Amino acid sequence: MDEFDLIVIGTGAGLNVASQARRQGLQVALVEQGPAGGTCLNHGCVPSKMLIHPADVVRSLQDAGAVGVHASLDEIDFERIMDRMRAVRAKTQGDLLQALLSKENLTYIQERAEFVSDYTLQLGGSDGGGSGGRNITAPRIVLATGARALVPPIPGLSEAGFIDNVSLLEQKRLPESLIIIGGGYIGCEFSHFFSAMGADVVMIGRAKLLLSGVEPEAASLVRRLLAQYMRVITEHEVISVQIGENGKKIVNARSMQDGKVSRFEADEILLAAGRRSNSDLLKPEKSGIETDGRGWIKTDRYLETSKSGIYALGDALGRHMFRHTANYESEVVAHNLLRAADGEREAVDYHAVPYAVFTHPQVAGVGMRESDALAEGRRILVGRADYMDTALGVAMAAEHAFVKVVLEEESGRILGATAVGPMAAELVQQVVYLMNTDYQDMMPIIRSQVIHPTINEVLVRAFSELSHPEHGSPT
Repeated sequence: MDEFDLIVIGTGAGLNVASQARRQGLQVALVEQGPAGGTCLNHGCVPSKMLIHPADVVRSLQDAGAVGVHASLDEIDFERIMDRMRAVRAKTQGDLLQALLSKENLTYIQERAEFVSDYTLQLGGSDGGGSGGRNITAPRIVLATGARALVPPIPGLSEAGFIDNVSLLEQKRLPESLIIIGGGYIGCEFSHFFSAMGADVVMIGRAKLLLSGVEPEAASLVRRLLAQYMRVITEHEVISVQIGENGKKIVNARSMQDGKVSRFEADEILLAAGRRSNSDLLKPEKSGIETDGRGWIKTDRYLETSKSGIYALGDALGRHMFRHTANYESEVVAHNLLRAADGEREAVDYHAVPYAVFTHPQVAGVGMRESDALAEGRRILVGRADYMDTALGVAMAAEHAFVKVVLEEESGRILGATAVGPMAAELVQQVVYLMNTDYQDMMPIIRSQVIHPTINEVLVRAFSELSHPEHGSPT
């Protein structure tokens, strides 16, 4: 058995902890069953945004008529777009792997690992593959094992075949038609991509609104504008999949309103129905690590699991599945595991977790929605401003786009914000900074000179036009 000071499983945000530990002189084993870099580098944020940007360019050309520019699109080189993404990903993977293999105090192990007893993992899995069942152990372990696509038990789905957020990155040819099962972040982003590339897209979601958890006004606008380029079907549950006589894939979906079954046909199916835990591969229960009913690893507010000295972070927790949140959690874990003395550990703080969905239109947010704050019984003020209330918004013809902010009335503390439209993520990021100041209020932005004309002015307007919320349901 090989002994280490620290074992880190996962080379996404887990790499941050491993790097700090080895620089302190600890002997670290870094274990990864897939390509180095985790979800973000290999089949998440980085490659997907290399596909989304060309889609944004296409939509910009198509929308340019609103400002008097009439452009034509001669050709979309789908193969070139995909090859460019894969080339950048491969170079980054290679550079990272070379760096990992050359670091002092770091043993990089590219194999699957699973717990076999307290603080002990077997490499190659219980089947004894890979390293022939070699065991490794350490008194401190970090679990950054991520998540994978959830495959619901839909009759005929596996037999018909489908692509997911991983396999779609290997596509050589653009499908003429595509059915996307799921109306969340992945579904909305790739419906934008494939429709902009020229595919005939149908997106089917179970919920009434797309993008569960997003401010309802923003989610409604996303649906309305996406529907200009594709069919968006909500409140439908996929009940079966089959192959038609013509070789196309058929998806049958039942309305959750009236029970009527609709039939959809396409060349390919993209499954984007959610994420599931990887804990079934890790077998954490063999080391006394508790998981919830869905397999997500349970931790306390210091990100320590039920087993002393074993911490977890990132998608493995099933909480906020964003790389920026995993990076933050990795800093909390590194502090608590490597530097904190007794009584000096840092608790995780999720009051200002931002998100962005790179669809068309882009939508981003941070903190609470209006309904969240009201449900907690808070007295709040709500501010809203349209992009068209500003000079640059008018110049951009940014119709429909808006910013909404939610504040606690008594303290003035910012509780949350949502933006939908061009540069939504950049606008929300400014609110994230405000929510991490000492007073968490709007005064820094109110006191500041704001460059005119910029889209930043819409955020200032939202904070300047606060009122008590209407208690009706948003539309």
